[in-house]
Amino acid sequence: MKHSAHSLQNRLLLLVLGVVVVVWMATAWLTWRDVSHELDELLDGHLAQAAAILVAQQAQEFDDDSPGVDAPSLHRYAPKVAFQIFHEDRLALRSTNAPVTPMAGNGASFRTGFETVEMAGTPWRVFATFGTEPDVRVYVGEEAASRASILWAALRSTLLPMAVALPLLALALWWAVYRSVRPMRELGDTLSQRRPDALQPLTLDGVPSEMTPMMEALNGLFGRIGKLMESERRFTADASHELRTPIAAIRAQAQVALGEHDDAMRRHALQSTLAGCDRAIHLVEQLLTLSRLEVAEVPSMLQIDLAALTRQVVGDLAPQAIARSQSLEFDGTEPSRFTGNEALLSILIRNLVDNAIRYSPPGARIRVTVTTRNQRARLLVEDSGPGLPDGDLARLGERFFRVPGSQETGSGLGWSIVRRIASVHRMELRVTRSTDFGGLSVLVESAPDSMA
Repeated sequence: MKHSAHSLQNRLLLLVLGVVVVVWMATAWLTWRDVSHELDELLDGHLAQAAAILVAQQAQEFDDDSPGVDAPSLHRYAPKVAFQIFHEDRLALRSTNAPVTPMAGNGASFRTGFETVEMAGTPWRVFATFGTEPDVRVYVGEEAASRASILWAALRSTLLPMAVALPLLALALWWAVYRSVRPMRELGDTLSQRRPDALQPLTLDGVPSEMTPMMEALNGLFGRIGKLMESERRFTADASHELRTPIAAIRAQAQVALGEHDDAMRRHALQSTLAGCDRAIHLVEQLLTLSRLEVAEVPSMLQIDLAALTRQVVGDLAPQAIARSQSLEFDGTEPSRFTGNEALLSILIRNLVDNAIRYSPPGARIRVTVTTRNQRARLLVEDSGPGLPDGDLARLGERFFRVPGSQETGSGLGWSIVRRIASVHRMELRVTRSTDFGGLSVLVESAPDSMA
């Protein structure tokens, strides 16, 4: 099922607007409650004050036989307010809109204070109190609807501007969000317009701090991709360059074998063809190893015994040294444990010992020593071969560099692989002249914090 993409801009805008609307509604409700309460308090106070004025301004003695008097209506809002004065349970004075019966309780049911009653189908808020004498009762009432009118009039001045401002606020928020996410749109446009082989770092003006980690991650990714592509290009160039010679030699030997009638010569040509195939296979393996080392992340590291690993590699290469009448010695009786990758370290040891065997003359002496000193594992490979001049020592590790005048076959990649493996393990690699044998001396030391 395909899901539609969600716009970060729309989500952010809806979220902010939703929060604003909820806050606005909560504010309106709280304002309504507060204004309604304060208005009731105020108007109730006005009713009580009006009743007090009526009580205080009684200007005549109420006669039992005098009929009730209707007060004149002097204001257009007067019909919304009514009052009554009863003397000895008889109506003495009332407003024109007041009924002739008490607006609230009378007789035994009379009580002072506020009460909401219904008169002629209309709710009224009534305040009742005694007059200057206990037999005088004063009632002052007000239509409840007038309170609602005053309440809405007060709220309109507060909520109506807020309601009008809400669409303007939404428009302002949309503009702010649209402008804020502009760097992200620019980043998307920049990425969509880049060439597939463009791996230079991204640079955008005015990038917010929130986008900085993403920009750094993208630039780091481009850098890693660049290294990978460069490694692939180098591998292709190296492979095509180095494989050309052994393939040409194999082809030449195969042509000789095809055209040779003498069995011995044909056999010799076929053996040369097989040797060329072996050299080509060895070259491809070296190229693949170096390529993997250059593009791979840090390999898995485990606790290994360098002495045991070196003993195994030396044992595997011993027949090669015996075939050349060389003396291959190993000295590593004590375990030397540290953190490393066994497969890569095996390649490192094999390359060092193989170089010592192949580049030393027949009858040479080769010694491989594993020790532990100052909490560091040490691998030392020495030989009694011709060694190298200082200029050639400095060039060891360059791709396809081979010692001038050497008769041994090789790809010139062994030292590059050794240096790369040492770098992955943070090992120190030193190449000097052996003081004991006079040939080459190669010392590899582990990092100080890698020991078990």
